Amino acid sequence: MADRALLKVQFMFDFGSPNAYLAAKFIPEVEKRTGVSFDYVPVLLGGIYKLTGNSSPADYLRGIRNKREYMEVETERFIRRYDIASFRKNPFFPVNTLQLMRGAVAAQAEGMFRPYFHAVYHHMWEEPKKMDDPEVMQAALASSGIDVGRIVAKSQAPAVKSRLVQLTEDAVSRGAFGSPTFFVGDEMFFGKDQLRDVEEEIQAQLARGREPMRAGAAS
Repeated sequence: MADRALLKVQFMFDFGSPNAYLAAKFIPEVEKRTGVSFDYVPVLLGGIYKLTGNSSPADYLRGIRNKREYMEVETERFIRRYDIASFRKNPFFPVNTLQLMRGAVAAQAEGMFRPYFHAVYHHMWEEPKKMDDPEVMQAALASSGIDVGRIVAKSQAPAVKSRLVQLTEDAVSRGAFGSPTFFVGDEMFFGKDQLRDVEEEIQAQLARGREPMRAGAAS
C-alpha cells in the first residue's frame, strides 16, 4: 500500500466559485476517511478562462432554456446530501477575486492560510459581501481576526503575483479549465460532484501502491 504522506491530492480553487466553496465543505470528510491531506492550490479562475477559452456559467448559460434551472436543482441536491446549511448566494456575484487570490498566496507564504481561507469563504458564501471592494474586504477580514495589513502588503510583492500566475498556468497545462479542479496524482477531476470519484481514486491508488507525481504546489 502506498504511503499516505506521499500521495499527492490537490484542490485547485478560486474564492469566486460557489461550487469550490461547496466542495471545500466536504473535503475534511474525505481526508478523515482516507487519511490523506489535500493540498490547497490557489488559481485565478479568470486567468483559466482566458487561457482555455472557457467562460463562466453566467455567460455560457445565457439564452439556454432549462439548463440553469437544472444546475440549481443539482446544487440543492448537493447541499442536502452533505448537509451544508451555511451556504448563501452572494448578491454581488460575480466578484473579481484577483486581490483575494493573491491574498491566498500571500497567506500561504506567511503561514496564515487556513484562517485566511476560512475567513474569505465565510464572507463570500456564508455572510456574503462585496469582497472586491477593498474597504469591504479589509473590514470583513479584520472582523474575522485576520492581520489584513500583513496580507495586503505581502500580496503586492512581485513574487506573490507571479506565483499566482504560475499556479494558474500550471493548472491549465495539466488540463484544468475551471474550478474546483482536483488532481489525485495525475488523474484530474472537475466539479464538486466528482468528490466521490476523487475519494474512490485515492483509495484505489493507495491500494495499488502507486506513488503519483509530486507537483510543485504550495499547501
